[in-house]
Amino acid sequence: MQIFQCDNCSHPVYFDNNICLKCHNTLGFDSKKLKMVSLRRNPENNLIETSTGNTYHYCKNHEHDVCNWVISDNEASQVCIACSLNRIIPDISRPEYLQRWKKIELAKHRLIYALLRWNFPIISKAVDYEKGLAFNFKSDSTMPDGLRVMTGHANGLITMNIAEADDVEREMARNNMDEVYRTVLGHFRHEIGHYYWERLIKESEYLVQFRALYGDETYSYQEALNQYYKNGAPANWNQNFISAYATMHPWESWAETWAHYMHIVDTLETAYFYGLTIDPKVHESVMVKSAEININAYDCKDFDTIFSYWLPLSFMMNSINRSMGLQDLYPFVINLNVKEKLRFIHNVIHKD
Repeated sequence: MQIFQCDNCSHPVYFDNNICLKCHNTLGFDSKKLKMVSLRRNPENNLIETSTGNTYHYCKNHEHDVCNWVISDNEASQVCIACSLNRIIPDISRPEYLQRWKKIELAKHRLIYALLRWNFPIISKAVDYEKGLAFNFKSDSTMPDGLRVMTGHANGLITMNIAEADDVEREMARNNMDEVYRTVLGHFRHEIGHYYWERLIKESEYLVQFRALYGDETYSYQEALNQYYKNGAPANWNQNFISAYATMHPWESWAETWAHYMHIVDTLETAYFYGLTIDPKVHESVMVKSAEININAYDCKDFDTIFSYWLPLSFMMNSINRSMGLQDLYPFVINLNVKEKLRFIHNVIHKD
């Protein structure tokens, strides 16, 4: 994600900030302009943009401190484009559930930011039930007979178990599933990949190429699921897939790879806005790549440029984490087959 600035004093601010810590103006994110706007209250208590005089109102969920997006007063909507997709939210009368919802919304808003950067149409199921998108955020306490809420996607509806927003619960699940990486944002990027398979691939000219790269998706998903949990991933899975779970079915291979493409592009945008140049101080014969990240990956249509930036950046990030005694930030190896799967997703997004 990019670095944002207060447009009153130019002080750097974070994506989820409500107040500029330098000039103390109110802040809100304008999803139409994809920028943070600096706001002040007039005597009538209206929110006025400092630089233009335009008037705004906060998304309704701002009152719960889970959203800082603002809407022009020229629009009648009381909820932002991200919050308009919510169908079920947790019981926020329980403080711990409210905190989990806040973590979930921050990750979901980052997801929507990325989709807006690509100019993807974002349609709520409330507007178009067949092709729209919606989110359910549920707790196990809502389920009968000790059943658990399963995080997943079905026909544009993304359901998330709010336990994923609890660091301890999520780490336990990561260990139980033998995963090297598990985050709320990672879940969203994976599940939105399923949604966009239906929107971009299912009945498109890309389907033949998809099958050549990922496999035949008409193979029974339930049978694939049973086989995966019975036998696990094949021993040589890392020669063709980005993760063990991606071996389960072509749909999961697509969703896992889609999520990684989003990881790569968004992280590279951050590196671009920090003006990051990687120039390892090692002998030239050592195969450690350098990079001057001078193009925003969201706008870059050349996949090989993006990939040439990612290898040195991920190597550097992992090295920094190891210096802090932490596990690798990006604990994955992109093999040649996965590279081509990533290239395909890049081409679909950019309509190449």
